[in-house]
Amino acid sequence: MTDNETLQTDLSPVLACTISRDVQNFDLLIEDMEAALGEQWGDLGFTEAKAFFNQPEAEALEFVAIAIDETDEEKLVMLGEIIETAKQKGIKVILIAEDVSPAALHQLLRQGADEFVPYPLPENELQAAIDRLHAPEPSEPVMTQAAAAPMAHSAPSNRDGVMLAVHGLAGGTGATTFAVNLAWELAIVDKANPPKVCLIDLDLQYGSVATFLDLPRREAIFELWSDTESMDDDVFKQALVSYEDKLSVFTAPSEMLPLDLISSSDVIAVLDHARRHFDYVVIDMPSTMVQWTEAVLNAAQIYFATLELDMRSAQNALRVKRALQAEDLPIEKLRYVLNRGPKFTDLNGKSRVKRLADSLDISIEVQLPDGGKPVTQGADHGLPLANAAAKNPLRKEIAKLASSLHELGRDEAEAA
Repeated sequence: MTDNETLQTDLSPVLACTISRDVQNFDLLIEDMEAALGEQWGDLGFTEAKAFFNQPEAEALEFVAIAIDETDEEKLVMLGEIIETAKQKGIKVILIAEDVSPAALHQLLRQGADEFVPYPLPENELQAAIDRLHAPEPSEPVMTQAAAAPMAHSAPSNRDGVMLAVHGLAGGTGATTFAVNLAWELAIVDKANPPKVCLIDLDLQYGSVATFLDLPRREAIFELWSDTESMDDDVFKQALVSYEDKLSVFTAPSEMLPLDLISSSDVIAVLDHARRHFDYVVIDMPSTMVQWTEAVLNAAQIYFATLELDMRSAQNALRVKRALQAEDLPIEKLRYVLNRGPKFTDLNGKSRVKRLADSLDISIEVQLPDGGKPVTQGADHGLPLANAAAKNPLRKEIAKLASSLHELGRDEAEAA
């Protein structure tokens, strides 16, 4: 049932419509619509959609499925108007997209689309999206015993993994190098009983954890971020890639995404899944402060902030400190990591570090030596320093830190 004449029938009202340039380009969508709605659906072109919403026949519409591909990206303004008109009429919108850029998809979702389903359609995914549209929204957050059970499962417990975030206070301060190598050192810290470690790259635009470990960026990452509400343990695990069967990695998406594509609830959902399955979760943060930075700060046990011995790092450290204090956020979780710190014999450098800490009223608890060219070479070859240059002074210092973190965690567990 794909002709416009079929939009009005004497037998039963039309409950849904597909809206596309040519629905024949989406044959799987036709099959799924017929399976879900039988004859109670119709098809509209882009130019017909807005006019049809004002017709009496549209009063019974429950939802529309807008199907687009990369060719339709030049019509984003028109598509946005269709979505907005549908929402004004109380009609739900499912977005079906094939090879559409993340930026375009993000724009349409922000304009009011209720659900996103990639094309080709995964099995039963359209029906699942329709079911979610029909699910009642509780007017009040009533907590029943049945509802409390899954919440208790996802809430932090004594068995939850330790969360360690890494945030560069300026570009080039070695945040990703530190995060990648800290995660790897934790993964190999105990050969007899190695902990389970997950490394998460939350820099949606310039994340390079995958590059540093020579790992593929999977399309499943973008799909997961687009619909975290339907994420379960299987979906989360499928998004992970493994490095040498010892470190699980949640890479950045393959395409550059807007940082506000995801919300605090999206980030919390991913971190909760990671924390339930791993002993340590290391998070590589974007250098930009975003709305969900607070969510990571609150979830993390330690929030490492990397900086260097220069004016830009000092100014940014002061800005971050003031911003967190203004919002009454847990600034005590910050641990400042000085990259390319002075050598042991550099008394002048040590004096500069002390003056920096005193002027900012902070404590620089970790000082990392300059690892030199082997650091860049190892990253270019997709190898952590332990594999590329095991005797490198930077590697030794990060390994020492990982060992002390693991010992501390083990002592606390034994004490508990």
